[in-house]
Amino acid sequence: MLLGTHTPKLDDKGRIILPAKFRDELSAGVVVTRGQERCLYVFSKSEFESIHEKIRQAPVTSEEARKYLRLFLSGAADDTPDKQGRVLVPQLLRDYAGLTKELVIIGVGSRAEIWDAASWQEYLSSNEEKFATQAEEVIPGLF
Repeated sequence: MLLGTHTPKLDDKGRIILPAKFRDELSAGVVVTRGQERCLYVFSKSEFESIHEKIRQAPVTSEEARKYLRLFLSGAADDTPDKQGRVLVPQLLRDYAGLTKELVIIGVGSRAEIWDAASWQEYLSSNEEKFATQAEEVIPGLF
């Protein structure tokens, strides 16, 4: 399970060092793709294969499903971490997420998310209070 908040830097070649706590789970390979809120999603290859199986069930007749799949899959890039735990983030994805040198990688259970540090701080500022005072059930059966 991928958890926590980490602050690696993007190097001049567009690579990031995966957090040490994530490396075992991601050592067999990763898939990086567009995520919501202009972050990037990082999946282990096995998790991405499970997601792809679910994606294949989407009706080709649904315009919204086609749009989502085009954006989600067309930006996907797979890589295998090197010995230092580095993976390349393609320029297309760096541009999409507005990544600068300063990054935040958060663990969100079955995936990690890569955020530009300033974007992550802005996201936290605008959402932490809502989270802290949430009065209704967001995820059925959780609390």
